[in-house]
Amino acid sequence: MASDLSEKVLEYLDQHGSVDTLDLAEFVQEDHQKVVGSVKSLQAAGDLITVEQQIHKRWELTDEGKTVVEKGSHEALVYYAVPVEGISQSVIMQTVPNAKVGFSKAMSSGWITVTKHAGEAVVRRKVDDIKDTVQESLKLIVGSTPNAVTDAQKQEYKKRRLLQEVVTKSFLLGKGVDFSISVEKPETELTQEMIASGCWKERKFKPYNLDSLGIAPERGHLHTLLKVRDEFRQIFLEMGFSEMPTNNFVESSFWNFDALFQPQQHPARDAHDTFFISEPKLSTKFPSDYLEHVKQVHSEGGYGSQGYGYEWKIEEAQKNLLRTHTTAVSARMLYQLSQKEFHPAKYFSIDRVFRNETLDATHLAEFHQVEGLIVDHNLTLGDLIGTLYEFFKKLGITQLNFKPAYNPYTEPSMEIFCYHTGLHKWIEVGNSGVFRPEMLLPMSLPEDVNVIAWGLSLERPTMIKYGLNNIRDLVGPRVNIQMVHDNPICRLEK
Repeated sequence: MASDLSEKVLEYLDQHGSVDTLDLAEFVQEDHQKVVGSVKSLQAAGDLITVEQQIHKRWELTDEGKTVVEKGSHEALVYYAVPVEGISQSVIMQTVPNAKVGFSKAMSSGWITVTKHAGEAVVRRKVDDIKDTVQESLKLIVGSTPNAVTDAQKQEYKKRRLLQEVVTKSFLLGKGVDFSISVEKPETELTQEMIASGCWKERKFKPYNLDSLGIAPERGHLHTLLKVRDEFRQIFLEMGFSEMPTNNFVESSFWNFDALFQPQQHPARDAHDTFFISEPKLSTKFPSDYLEHVKQVHSEGGYGSQGYGYEWKIEEAQKNLLRTHTTAVSARMLYQLSQKEFHPAKYFSIDRVFRNETLDATHLAEFHQVEGLIVDHNLTLGDLIGTLYEFFKKLGITQLNFKPAYNPYTEPSMEIFCYHTGLHKWIEVGNSGVFRPEMLLPMSLPEDVNVIAWGLSLERPTMIKYGLNNIRDLVGPRVNIQMVHDNPICRLEK
């Protein structure tokens, strides 16, 4: 039989036809969750009732908002704390609650002004009287006329943590096709006792649904970036590349810079561009012969190069950092390749790198780099351009442009641009070039061996393919999880 609360629900529906569970909870003087529990039980009994979810939103004052309603807004308190003759700004900041916010808002509202007097900032009133709109609006919101305040104002007060939006879920109940005020729960199984006593003939059994597929299990969803990353990886594997190990986020300056013929006074080694590690601060294990060759080509030159002509210091090479590019991984792989009998090779890697960047629509401080390189005899710039066209063609990107560039470790060098149809402009997606002899020959690679290489962004091609205009919509706290959920597992672009 149904519980007392379930019976009250059915009796109310019999008399009134429909009701919201919030109103019903107030009517029967029970906790709303208990009412919802009874509704779930009635649903399990068949089509007795109809249930439709309702969402109620309302605005409530935060503790700070209640203080504003009681005493006035932060900017009004700052204004009223300023006497006619003016007052020192430092006094205002020390004596008025929330003075930092209030001072800024009062200044932007044009209520006060700041002048210099004897080297001290003096605050004076700019208007004779003010209207505390914030306090009045908050009173309206929690009063009888909340619609008198615009949504834009409410969102502004929410940002200032004066308001908070409270969402309540309830259910609208109605009579089902089998509605009845008395409920007999159907039996779900036929027992041995029922058969022995014969009472099964009088019982009502829940029908079996042999066509039911069951409840779909919860499942994970691949992030858009992971889908494109896997696409990059498959393209590399199809083109005959082998994947390099990239599990060392922390790298020494030697492999990240020096081995790539990047001088120690290069701006990229500055803390404004690179994240240096404080513990452990230094690395000590390097191939001794190779280290001497790198030192010589930097300081004195060699292999047809005059070098940079500066005093190379091991202390700079020992500094640990978060790798700024996966080209450091490429340098390690090339060195390992040079230590045995040479054979042509193709390598790639896709992993995270770190740079002390200013965040904007196309830059992050942490991002993925797609690194590819080919080692063979007598490779040219034409081989590099052809490989890049073929690579991007497999991604569905055909609008490419190349721009001459400078890299310490490649000559010639090219920046790679793709056209972004959403931004309506060309955006840089990577860099490329032919590794310099000053980088390769100290490793003891044969003189007729060349290396063509490129480093691409993973995020920017993903933005192009998915029509995203801001990289922060792809990575970071602003990512829309529903977007990840809704995106298809694959795209049919042909």
